Amino acid sequence: MNLTLYIWRQKGPDKKGGLQQFKAENISPEMSFLEMLDVVNEQLIKIGQEPIAFDHDCREGICGMCSQVINGVPHGPQERTTVCQLHMRHFKHGDSIYIEPWRARAFPVIKDLIVDRSALDRIIQAGGYISVHTGGVPDANAVLISKKSADTAMDASECIGCGACVAACPNGSAMLFTAAKITHLAMLPQGKIEAARRVCVMTEAMMREGFGNCTNHYECQAACPKDIRVSFIARLNREFIKAQLKDTG
Repeated sequence: MNLTLYIWRQKGPDKKGGLQQFKAENISPEMSFLEMLDVVNEQLIKIGQEPIAFDHDCREGICGMCSQVINGVPHGPQERTTVCQLHMRHFKHGDSIYIEPWRARAFPVIKDLIVDRSALDRIIQAGGYISVHTGGVPDANAVLISKKSADTAMDASECIGCGACVAACPNGSAMLFTAAKITHLAMLPQGKIEAARRVCVMTEAMMREGFGNCTNHYECQAACPKDIRVSFIARLNREFIKAQLKDTG
């Protein structure tokens, strides 16, 4: 199939960017979206032009680095799919495809389709871990955890930190990401010890990084490739209120 691509090109964070038109020809429907971009880059290199810069790593849908907005949708039109797992069979011969980087104040563009997502790392660094001594590794059934709590923690831990929720949110909010990380630990016995401090410092870090507020648009949930639910945001809010009451009580 032959396609017309409109791709965001930007030489650096302080440079002005814009969409440029490219032709993608003889593309197999079985190619992944990133493989299609590889073909375009090979063509550009052959004619002496600079290839399109884009982020990727695992190409298995588990690392979240392939952050691109395709036709206005983070990670593209296929639900529960990252860009690297999106295949060209979901497009038609002659289609025009618009490819842009994440759009958020907290994600400055580094070059072309690559953005700096280290703000999410700093939220984790603020408190997304367990630092207290919990003893040696216990037997699997030594610490009893209800199935509901275990399932909720497992669902929250599926977040890969790609930032699609931020890119989809009209406010550029990182509430879904932060809520998933807080819920993952707050549901387990080892995480409860630092739960109050964790929710406070991670929320403060999120606001400090320049992310917007959540106003319940639910676009974050719709764009998430791992189907992280907005119910985790409600749990974050409950944990935050509990922490505040504990401080004042």
